[in-house]
Amino acid sequence: MTLSRARRLGGVTVVAVAAGLLAPTAAVADTAPAVLGTGQGIDYNTAACDSTGDPTWIGRSVNGPTINAKVTGTGARFSVWDVTAGTEDPVFTREAQTSGQQAQVAVPGLLDGHSYAWHAWALQGQQASAPSADCHFTMDTTSPTATVSSPDFPASGSGGTATKYAGQKGTFVVKTADPAPAGGEASGVACVRYGFDYLGVGGCSSPDAVTPEDDGTVTLDLKVLNWGSNNLNIQVIDNAGNVGGVSYSFYAPSNPNPPKTLGDVDGDGVADILLPDARGNLQYISANASDTTPSSVIAGAHAPHDGSWAPFQVAHRGWSNQHAPSSDDLFVHKPGDGWLYQYRNFDYGSFTQGWTGAQRSTRCVNDAGASAACPADYASDWSKVDQLVALGPVTGGFTPSLVTLEGGNLWLHAGGDFTFGFQKVRKLTTSGAWSGYDLIAPGPDAAGNLVLWGRDRATGELHAYPIPKKADGTFDFSALADPKANVVAPGFTTAAFPTLGSSGDADGDGKPDLWAVSADRHLVMYSGWGDPNDLGALR
Repeated sequence: MTLSRARRLGGVTVVAVAAGLLAPTAAVADTAPAVLGTGQGIDYNTAACDSTGDPTWIGRSVNGPTINAKVTGTGARFSVWDVTAGTEDPVFTREAQTSGQQAQVAVPGLLDGHSYAWHAWALQGQQASAPSADCHFTMDTTSPTATVSSPDFPASGSGGTATKYAGQKGTFVVKTADPAPAGGEASGVACVRYGFDYLGVGGCSSPDAVTPEDDGTVTLDLKVLNWGSNNLNIQVIDNAGNVGGVSYSFYAPSNPNPPKTLGDVDGDGVADILLPDARGNLQYISANASDTTPSSVIAGAHAPHDGSWAPFQVAHRGWSNQHAPSSDDLFVHKPGDGWLYQYRNFDYGSFTQGWTGAQRSTRCVNDAGASAACPADYASDWSKVDQLVALGPVTGGFTPSLVTLEGGNLWLHAGGDFTFGFQKVRKLTTSGAWSGYDLIAPGPDAAGNLVLWGRDRATGELHAYPIPKKADGTFDFSALADPKANVVAPGFTTAAFPTLGSSGDADGDGKPDLWAVSADRHLVMYSGWGDPNDLGALR
């Protein structure tokens, strides 16, 4: 059969050359043409063809699939025939000139669902090589389809009522199909991509791509980030590269009684531990988790400027926007940076609206809370801040307050909107002795009393400094005068535990609990500061 096709070249002399697929071909003479390799694909995106394997799937394109041959000679002739139709007569024949040993043609008019075969001859004047080995492909030009349903968030206009609120996870069931034409084949669904409101460019290797079950179903458990009207966009990609999709519109009501937990960033009512992963993304791990699997991850691209969260200190405990979810804002700072970055939490910890610069306040107060001139060592920006922690509300409600370590002393920033610099500033210590300590803020207890912990980096001793709430609602910071006082536990050296923190009362015993990241990047949870529980390696 191959020989008969070779002789259909008419007046062109056929030179008997053994044509190896994707390998150099031995020539009868130096001037003899030869096929060195063949390929096929959509438009000019070609891939090698394999005559021994399954046919390649070719999807929809403007001019039809492109077939190409690498040849020695001045050109190539291509012949294509319809395998599904069962005929050897070519449905397409064309010659093309070479450029850099490459010749290629687009093949229009091929039928959806039909399988085709083709081969090529190399041409040199009146000479022609033997044909290449046969290549095979099957056309699939029909886009796959999808339908979406949800028991938790019914489609808009369906008459159904949502059973979940914004900020909660809902189940979305995607049913996919790849229709085959009559008498033909379809390539089948390769993957499903999904995203709320906007779905960027990507393929089946994208992080948002999932593979359907054998019946074409994909079940998604997704947190709905915004109350009101939402759109879940679904993109379906088949094995030929065709793309279909659907947009699922639904309404998510706001929660009339949202959880209000200090330390909670993602709105589930449980305090969160925020740590960068090995790639610089910011991962949320629930304080009551049994392992280190993050409940959410914020890409490093959302960090201020650097593309990674690793260089930044991240503090959170309280929120300032009363019209947003009752979840922590983030305060983000890199030592030496004159800026403090505030991420308002409008969308249950996704922070899609980015950051604003927190203004440095000039509203200083004395120990009695009365307005006073700012001390001489108070900087005009945030560049002198070595550390910052979110202490917990000191002015009532859930408004955040920060304690910063600057020049060896502690400063309190509280009682106003940081975005506009309305917070009041109070110098808490004057000894300058805090430079060798790591600050940890566990947050308030049930009675509203606060506490600050400090790790002596030289000794590894952990200190606890009570900040009791007084009858008039103010707080007593006198325990902060001597950082060497109030040792509660030894053994927390920086070599063993580079990072310490607290998310409050994680085990429910009414007392704040410590967590630590070990030198080998394991997350260790404590009851108080004892009974360590290694949750495993962090990502």
